[in-house]
Amino acid sequence: MGLCLPCLGGAAEDVVETPDPESKRRQLAEAAEKRQMEAASRGVKNPYSVEQKKKKQEEMEKQIASSSSGGGGLRWQVG
Repeated sequence: MGLCLPCLGGAAEDVVETPDPESKRRQLAEAAEKRQMEAASRGVKNPYSVEQKKKKQEEMEKQIASSSSGGGGLRWQVG
Protein backbone atom coordinates (compact mmCIF):
# COMPACT_ATOMS: atom_id res chain seq x y z
CA MET A 1 0.00 0.00 0.00
CA GLY A 2 1.33 3.35 -0.97
CA LEU A 3 1.01 6.68 0.73
CA CYS A 4 -0.43 9.74 -1.03
CA LEU A 5 2.08 12.46 -0.32
CA PRO A 6 2.69 15.52 -2.49
CA CYS A 7 6.02 15.78 -4.17
CA LEU A 8 8.40 17.70 -1.94
CA GLY A 9 9.88 19.50 -4.92
CA GLY A 10 6.73 21.55 -5.63
CA ALA A 11 5.70 22.14 -2.03
CA ALA A 12 7.49 25.49 -1.84
CA GLU A 13 5.36 26.83 -4.72
CA ASP A 14 2.11 25.96 -2.93
CA VAL A 15 2.93 28.06 0.12
CA VAL A 16 0.90 31.28 0.22
CA GLU A 17 2.67 34.14 1.92
CA THR A 18 0.53 36.19 4.24
CA PRO A 19 0.81 39.95 3.80
CA ASP A 20 2.47 42.02 6.49
CA PRO A 21 0.13 43.29 9.24
CA GLU A 22 0.02 46.87 7.91
CA SER A 23 -1.11 45.91 4.39
CA LYS A 24 -3.59 43.40 5.80
CA ARG A 25 -5.02 46.10 8.09
CA ARG A 26 -5.31 48.47 5.12
CA GLN A 27 -7.09 45.82 3.03
CA LEU A 28 -9.52 45.09 5.85
CA ALA A 29 -10.25 48.80 6.30
CA GLU A 30 -10.90 49.21 2.57
CA ALA A 31 -13.21 46.21 2.57
CA ALA A 32 -15.10 47.57 5.59
CA GLU A 33 -15.55 50.97 3.91
CA LYS A 34 -16.80 49.27 0.76
CA ARG A 35 -19.33 47.24 2.75
CA GLN A 36 -20.54 50.38 4.55
CA MET A 37 -20.99 52.25 1.27
CA GLU A 38 -22.89 49.33 -0.24
CA ALA A 39 -25.10 49.03 2.83
CA ALA A 40 -25.79 52.77 2.87
CA SER A 41 -26.78 52.84 -0.78
CA ARG A 42 -28.82 49.62 -0.72
CA GLY A 43 -32.32 50.37 -1.96
CA VAL A 44 -31.41 53.92 -2.99
CA LYS A 45 -31.85 54.68 -6.68
CA ASN A 46 -29.98 57.98 -6.64
CA PRO A 47 -27.27 58.12 -3.93
CA TYR A 48 -26.13 61.58 -5.08
CA SER A 49 -29.57 63.01 -4.34
CA VAL A 50 -29.57 61.44 -0.88
CA GLU A 51 -26.17 62.99 -0.12
CA GLN A 52 -27.39 66.42 -1.27
CA LYS A 53 -30.49 66.18 0.94
CA LYS A 54 -28.34 65.12 3.88
CA LYS A 55 -25.98 68.09 3.42
CA LYS A 56 -28.91 70.48 3.07
CA GLN A 57 -30.46 69.12 6.27
CA GLU A 58 -27.17 69.54 8.15
CA GLU A 59 -26.86 73.14 6.91
CA MET A 60 -30.41 73.88 8.06
CA GLU A 61 -29.69 72.43 11.50
CA LYS A 62 -26.48 74.43 11.73
CA GLN A 63 -28.29 77.61 10.72
CA ILE A 64 -31.05 77.01 13.28
CA ALA A 65 -28.50 76.33 16.01
CA SER A 66 -26.55 79.52 15.23
CA SER A 67 -29.66 81.71 15.05
CA SER A 68 -31.13 80.40 18.30
CA SER A 69 -27.89 80.86 20.22
CA GLY A 70 -27.56 84.44 18.94
CA GLY A 71 -30.81 85.53 20.57
CA GLY A 72 -32.29 86.66 17.26
CA GLY A 73 -34.92 83.97 17.12
CA LEU A 74 -38.69 84.34 17.09
CA ARG A 75 -40.49 85.44 20.21
CA TRP A 76 -43.96 84.38 21.14
CA GLN A 77 -46.38 86.42 23.16
CA VAL A 78 -49.38 84.97 24.85
CA GLY A 79 -52.03 87.67 24.95
